[in-house]
Amino acid sequence: MKLFLDTANIGEIREAWGWGVIDGVTTNPSLVSKEGRKFEDVLREVCSIVDGPVSAEVVSTDHEGMVKEGRALARINRRIVVKVPMTAEGLRATKTLSSETIRTNVTLVFSANQALLAAKAGATFVSPFIGRLDDVGNEGMQIIEDIVASYSHYSYRTEVLVASVRHPVHLVQAAKLGAHIATLPFPVLKSMIRHPLTDIGLERFLKDWERVPK
Repeated sequence: MKLFLDTANIGEIREAWGWGVIDGVTTNPSLVSKEGRKFEDVLREVCSIVDGPVSAEVVSTDHEGMVKEGRALARINRRIVVKVPMTAEGLRATKTLSSETIRTNVTLVFSANQALLAAKAGATFVSPFIGRLDDVGNEGMQIIEDIVASYSHYSYRTEVLVASVRHPVHLVQAAKLGAHIATLPFPVLKSMIRHPLTDIGLERFLKDWERVPK
């Protein structure tokens, strides 16, 4: 399973990339707005750190605008993947960009039906938002199971990118269901490292080592 970092914070990206466990980065307008920097400047710096896909989202809502933005984003760096919303116009844009060999990530997906349409349009990635589904009383992981099962019957190249991950259990569940990728906020990634028994064991080993004759 591939892990992407869901952030536009350069410090977080540098640290996580240094751990050797990250395969890419996803951003969105909300994440970029927190950084107080020009969008392109952030993307260029992220691409200079990460040797993998970097998702950057369009803000237009019409086909023509999304395609124009998508082409411009793709020119910034070969690692850029263009994020488009799951709308009729977004599907049209996905089809157009994909036909130009520009990779796409269809975002704001909340049903298996939407995911099937994204795959039909040629999306490189599809991003179901499991945490937001949980928030409104649905079972977010059910959509992952449905999408993975549906895709397995056909030759779609679209990868399932689990988004809106809230805690490490989401990641384990997604991996068990066969999702291709999960994108994680930095705090969730850090929490995956820690376990109280690891801390206790390391402390005990170090204390025992102090008693070894030097």
